[in-house]
Amino acid sequence: MPLLIVPVLVVLGIVAFIPIALVQRYRMGVARQRARGWLATINVIGFGLSGVMFMVTAAMTTIWIHGAFAYTIGGLATGYVLGLAGLWLTRWESTPAGLYFTPNRWLVLGIMLVVTGRILFGFWRAWHAWSPGVDHASWAAAAGLAKSMAAGGVVLGYYFVYWIGVRARLRSRRASRKTPATTRPRLIPPS
Repeated sequence: MPLLIVPVLVVLGIVAFIPIALVQRYRMGVARQRARGWLATINVIGFGLSGVMFMVTAAMTTIWIHGAFAYTIGGLATGYVLGLAGLWLTRWESTPAGLYFTPNRWLVLGIMLVVTGRILFGFWRAWHAWSPGVDHASWAAAAGLAKSMAAGGVVLGYYFVYWIGVRARLRSRRASRKTPATTRPRLIPPS
């Protein structure tokens, strides 16, 4: 009996940690940050690979859950548009120390609410799908997995486009700060 209690406590601990993680993610998402080239590159590569794996998973999931791939494509497209809007609404500060950016609070809050809403709805639908009397449908389909994949696509698409924009903005700042070699003052050694 005690062996059964440990996995239940682990699962309950993870579920209890979700609200804390979401609040911390929001706080970090709206904080003023310094644009770093290496971090932007890692994020672009990471979100790009995640997007590819997500699309492959969605394509395979469509075998069991009708519409999962279409919802995922729609979510990614929506995320791309929101990423462009996020870049446009971001406050950029160019200082001698570097390029700083502060993402738009309302857009980050909206994305966090989409994630939170889909998590809560998924728990609610999964709970009701396990109850007796569901029309012989898969519990994953009844829990709204396809729509949850769309919400995941929104998040992946947003951050992928956003970090591409941060990287591009940083590169254009670096290019504009370089001065041509012909305008540099020459240091002539004293004779």
